[in-house]
Amino acid sequence: MTKQATGQGNATVSGAGGVLDPRMSLALNVHTCPGVYAVLLGAGISMASGIKTGWGIVQDLVSKVAVLHDPDAPDAGTAAAADPEGWWQEQFSEQLGYSRLLAEAAPTSAARQALLAGYFESEDGEDTVKQPTAAHRAIARLVKSGNIRVILTTNFDRLMERALEEVGISPQVVRDHRIDGMKPLVHSQITIIKLHGDYADLEQRNTVDELEEYPSAQQALLERVLDEYGLIVCGWSADWDKALVKAVEGTRSRRYPMYWGQFGRMSEPARRLVAQHSAAVIDGVTADDLFTDLEHRVEALGRMTVAPVTRDTAVAQLKRFLPDSLRRIEIHDLIEQSVSLIVSNAGQDRYPLTGNVFGQSIRRYRADCDTLLHLLANGVFHDDGTYDELWQRVVERLNRLRHRNISGHTEDLEKLRQYPALLATFTMGIAAVLSHREKVLARLLSQPLWTPPFSSNQRQTPAVYLNPLRIIYGSINEVCVPEGGGRYYYPQSHWIREELREAFLLVEPDDDAYQAAFHRFEFLASLIAMDTENEFYANPWSGEFLLDSSWGHEDVGLAPDIAREINESWPLLRAGAFDGEIERAEKSFKALVEFRSKNPRW
Repeated sequence: MTKQATGQGNATVSGAGGVLDPRMSLALNVHTCPGVYAVLLGAGISMASGIKTGWGIVQDLVSKVAVLHDPDAPDAGTAAAADPEGWWQEQFSEQLGYSRLLAEAAPTSAARQALLAGYFESEDGEDTVKQPTAAHRAIARLVKSGNIRVILTTNFDRLMERALEEVGISPQVVRDHRIDGMKPLVHSQITIIKLHGDYADLEQRNTVDELEEYPSAQQALLERVLDEYGLIVCGWSADWDKALVKAVEGTRSRRYPMYWGQFGRMSEPARRLVAQHSAAVIDGVTADDLFTDLEHRVEALGRMTVAPVTRDTAVAQLKRFLPDSLRRIEIHDLIEQSVSLIVSNAGQDRYPLTGNVFGQSIRRYRADCDTLLHLLANGVFHDDGTYDELWQRVVERLNRLRHRNISGHTEDLEKLRQYPALLATFTMGIAAVLSHREKVLARLLSQPLWTPPFSSNQRQTPAVYLNPLRIIYGSINEVCVPEGGGRYYYPQSHWIREELREAFLLVEPDDDAYQAAFHRFEFLASLIAMDTENEFYANPWSGEFLLDSSWGHEDVGLAPDIAREINESWPLLRAGAFDGEIERAEKSFKALVEFRSKNPRW
């Protein structure tokens, strides 16, 4: 462990010639050769967490011994901490040894564990210290993506192990007395080699003498790593770890480049190693800066080279990620990327706003939305409410496809720009019905508010502006035609139901059950749409649910079932629909019944 803490400096980069910024070179090499670079971590990476270096622990323990040795001397602890080795030699006529110091201070393993726990573990109520830093977590994610497979560390703490466990990885941790039984490096997802031991062991190295040389097995393993792997050094001063310095010096040739992250003044031994191996120095950066930047750049390169994920693969990934609370970012990215694909395709080149292209456009929108609709059907169905904000954001983003006025257009093609948002809302609504999570509908059909273009009217809810009759009309009868000819009573409803069926095959394979859920969603969306003070907007989502013969009956069927459900404990009401007022829900139901009676089509 190092005695010297890192200082401050300005971010600069240097290397053995060349004009490429070493940070770029480092990211390029790590991305091009995943698993080829090992990381060497010193005390500097953990200091931000509030953990002392190994030498800092020695200083603290010796100062406590000094106070106990002479409790009446007011500066006994301070003087001993300034020169622990000298004080110890003077008082006890022997060299200071970390293991001996621990054995004397805490004779049993339980006592040693309790003594050291305060240095390395958070106390009750501590949330911000002694936890993995941003650097630890960035390295863990680089390990998870397969870019890092070997970590050398002089640190006693277990922050790196904790960071890896946070992302679902159980590392192989190797200390000198466990090398013989270790799994080969190439067969391990990640191997942490703790060069100076672990805080829970007695086999730790701290003093100058203890750091002079390593046991033969550890020396051989270290030399192998230094010879076969590239090296990223961070937080290590090279001032006191003589055996490690000699091992790096003794590396015959570097198969891959060395990169050295430095924050503050570089020690003379570090300068010699940098010069010997023509290492690229990234100066003035903290460990957090170095590794979060590396992760960001490697991810950027990865986005360039990763083949597009197929629809079925995306759905499989989503279903695998949903139960894991640590995969929130992956789930977010999966959905956002699918939405971004639709948005990026939605220009006028692909979707002209003039001409006889309605049928072409409505089919293209469905094709472009295919992956997203399958993700939403499975995601909302299997979700437990954790991602409700993400599902709502989908509609918010898709709705922006129609966020501005466009001159030179036909009305039916201009309004069709909201068709992806409508498909997404239908999909999420049906999934919510099938999974008995209808309280989701209260949010889905009330947010986000939107003001139509070409109008100064008040902002509208999705239950109003996503009414299928307002988005799909005109030429729909030319593309949605019964096999025997004629017309459907509600072509928008029939078209959407058929267009979405495939997306639900994994969720609900039974056609009748799917159709029942579709009709129920239309019914509930219509109830919410009717709940408005502005009668101009009070229009149901006129759909095939209106053809149900149970209207007017009291026994079984969709309408009587929903009528019985409207009570104080109704999930939609409890979730905020109708502002939680049962009278308004009953009024909307009555208005829907009156609408059907005035518009008979059965």
